[in-house]
Amino acid sequence: MTNATATTAGHTRTWNLRLDIFEQDADTTVVHAVLDTENNRLVSRTSAHRNPHDRPVPEIGDEYAAGRALLALGRQLLDAGALDSSTNARQ
Repeated sequence: MTNATATTAGHTRTWNLRLDIFEQDADTTVVHAVLDTENNRLVSRTSAHRNPHDRPVPEIGDEYAAGRALLALGRQLLDAGALDSSTNARQ
C-alpha cells in the first residue's frame, strides 16, 4: 500500500473517507465506501436488508450497511499492512 521505506517523526497524514448511502427500496440499504490514504484508494460496497418481521426504520439499515462497509475497509487495511510488512521484511 505504501512505497515509503522510512517514516519521519511527527509526520501527520490526513486520510479521507467517503460513505455514500443509498436506499434502494424500503427494505434495502447499500453503502459505497471509499478510503483515500494518499498512497492508495480502498473501496467497499455493502448492503443491509430489513428482516420482514422488523418495523421499517431506515436509520437502522444505514447503520448496519455503513458498519459492514467500515469493517470491510478495516480488513483491507490490515491485509495491506501485512503485505507491506512482509514485503519490507524481504528487502
